[in-house]
Amino acid sequence: MISPESINYSLRNIKHRKTRSALTILSIFIGITAIFIFVSFGWGLYNYVNDLSSSSSADKLMIMSKGSAVPGLESTFALTDDDVKAVEKSTGVFGASGIYIKTAEVQQNKIKKYTYIIGYDPEKPLVMDVFDVSIDEGRELRPHENGKVVLGYNYQLEDKIFPKGYRVNDEIEIQGQKLKIVGFYESVGNPQDDSQIYVTQGTIDELYPNTNNSYGWIVAKVDLNNIDRTIENVEKNLRKERGLEEGKEDFFVQSFDDMIEAYSGALDVVIGFVILIAFISVIVSAVNTANTMITSVLERVKEIGVIKSIGARNSEVLKIFLFESGFLGFIAGIVGVVIGFIATSIAKIVLVNLGYGFLSPYYSPYLFVGCIVFATLTGAISGVIPAIRASKINPVDALRYE
Repeated sequence: MISPESINYSLRNIKHRKTRSALTILSIFIGITAIFIFVSFGWGLYNYVNDLSSSSSADKLMIMSKGSAVPGLESTFALTDDDVKAVEKSTGVFGASGIYIKTAEVQQNKIKKYTYIIGYDPEKPLVMDVFDVSIDEGRELRPHENGKVVLGYNYQLEDKIFPKGYRVNDEIEIQGQKLKIVGFYESVGNPQDDSQIYVTQGTIDELYPNTNNSYGWIVAKVDLNNIDRTIENVEKNLRKERGLEEGKEDFFVQSFDDMIEAYSGALDVVIGFVILIAFISVIVSAVNTANTMITSVLERVKEIGVIKSIGARNSEVLKIFLFESGFLGFIAGIVGVVIGFIATSIAKIVLVNLGYGFLSPYYSPYLFVGCIVFATLTGAISGVIPAIRASKINPVDALRYE
């Protein structure tokens, strides 16, 4: 353990060299701030994904086009009621429902906006289980309730989608027709989802009367304990229904867990890459700290000689320099965490106001403590070589040093 006298000596030296100490702290805390920001936002995204994977969507399968177009907008691909029946007949499937996905023109006075409109069967609201949202105001749609609409959260807000926000029982013009608003869904935290429109399948037929409407998705509720086998059964029945050979399907069947896994995999790559950049910044900081400590040793050769001549052992000198570099790292860690917390808190407010609430950072005690410990270790490790060099200085040679 380092003695109290040595600690006081080190602190006085740091205070005496304020500018150099401040620059060393600056070089480290920038990297720590970057790590705090990236990890807190990455952790928040992972928690969001985990919440989705444990939601009521876990036992759902999605059947959609293999093409790159948005489901429901691919004119060469169509899912029909016969496909829905084929899915429902598959072993392991408890129920299935087709989902219309269209682009819709929404108008308020002379202002026009374009968004997605979702048509589903309220008797089998499987798509709403996938979206995992609840009603914020009003109520859900009822079976066969045409001419009514439930809107995404942002339609309630002024100057978000339109200058004037809507309320329950107001009318909204969609595709040139007036529909009565019966409810609003809670905020998802995604501007696209929070601006979507939900109607019954019958309303879709009324809004698009001269269109050969087909489903963009089929959503199926399945046996969660035998989901892989169920996917095989669904694929087999759909191939038979659509007259397709194995390996030449124009559709694909994906479980919700598969979607989450694919998203998590991409997230791992992105988060890993940005954290790597932050670590490179920390490495550069460590090199700068080592350079600062080497310079400090060169400036204090005579001082070291005096300390050793009055009885200080090599180990004591080593501890003094390790403490100095570690203490600078500790201060840099605290500053980095504080600035990182302030930056992410401001970013959270901005993102929530922009409608990207799902991107909110997550704060854990482990994150705060871990960043500070990491910064302290970075500083201490950076000072190892200079400290060893200082501890091996010969006191006689040091006293003669010019």
